[in-house]
Amino acid sequence: MKLKVAHFKLSHSRAFVLRAYRQETHEMLFDAHNHALRIFGGVPSRGLYDNMKTAVDRIGRGKARVVNARFQAMASHYLFETTFCNPASGWEKGQIEKNVQDARRRVWYDVPTFANLAALNDWLEQRCVALWREVKHPEQKDRTIAEVWADEQPHLMPLPPPFDGFVEQTKRVSPTCLLAFERDRYSVPSSFANRPVSLRVYAERLVVVAEGEVIAEHVRLMAQSHDRPGRTVYDWRHYLAIVQRKPGALRNGAPFAELPAAFKRLQSILLKRLGGDREMAEILALVLHHDEQVVLRAVELALDCDGVSKQHVLNVLARLLEPALPPPMDTPARLQLSDEPIANVDRYDALREADHAS
Repeated sequence: MKLKVAHFKLSHSRAFVLRAYRQETHEMLFDAHNHALRIFGGVPSRGLYDNMKTAVDRIGRGKARVVNARFQAMASHYLFETTFCNPASGWEKGQIEKNVQDARRRVWYDVPTFANLAALNDWLEQRCVALWREVKHPEQKDRTIAEVWADEQPHLMPLPPPFDGFVEQTKRVSPTCLLAFERDRYSVPSSFANRPVSLRVYAERLVVVAEGEVIAEHVRLMAQSHDRPGRTVYDWRHYLAIVQRKPGALRNGAPFAELPAAFKRLQSILLKRLGGDREMAEILALVLHHDEQVVLRAVELALDCDGVSKQHVLNVLARLLEPALPPPMDTPARLQLSDEPIANVDRYDALREADHAS
């Protein structure tokens, strides 16, 4: 698998950070800056960059550049000045060019196998920080990079909250409540079918926004090959309104193939009964009004008993949602009765007339 690696290096201390991505896009660049500045513990006052397409829209004469609007927004968020090298002038950023060469033998020479990209980036972060403590500073040869960085870090600008680094696109939701992105499809709530929505693309996730609110969020699928078929990511919660009208969709509907285990067990029991489809649909709809984990717990407790039904689940859920009783309170001495009344119901017989039945 081919990866793109972002390199960051502080000019004074030579502290460096590496982070790997599958693509070289704006959202990856923003994410790399967020992580690198977090590890450095602050923001330098100036950044020296190559003329990468994610940062520069057009190269003019000399140092004139048309900087990408989103890249400029990130620089304004962190309040650092951007400087771009002349084209084909690698010596202007010699430190980072050397860092690329050094990383080949210090980092990439013997890389273990990782289950996913997140695990690789965690290892890269730990490896880079470990090398700070091992590698001597090229100018202050009696000190390590970590020691010089400890002196430099207090002089960096304070680190603000991470930049909200997304790229926004307008998408139209299909009649099957799906939107397409990079050959894959992702579900959104059924109420937004056939409507335009805003898709915010982050490095590792996708956020769907409509009417000023976040309506869906998915882990972003990354293409490992151009030949692979497109995949579809469902969230069964997005289709609950549909199964209220068409409960039969629960039997073979693709969005409901990944229900939690407790719901799957309950479904296998209820669908054997007449009207079980609608009962199951109404139980699933409870997650729209109550915490999903509480509803799951109610289903699990109901499954432990014989004869589970919708009413049984509702009763268990009501007990779980019942507010806790307040702790007992000691009565202050000044409010205690000196002569407590005696519970005697016989005195009410005196109020009855003689002809009343006993």
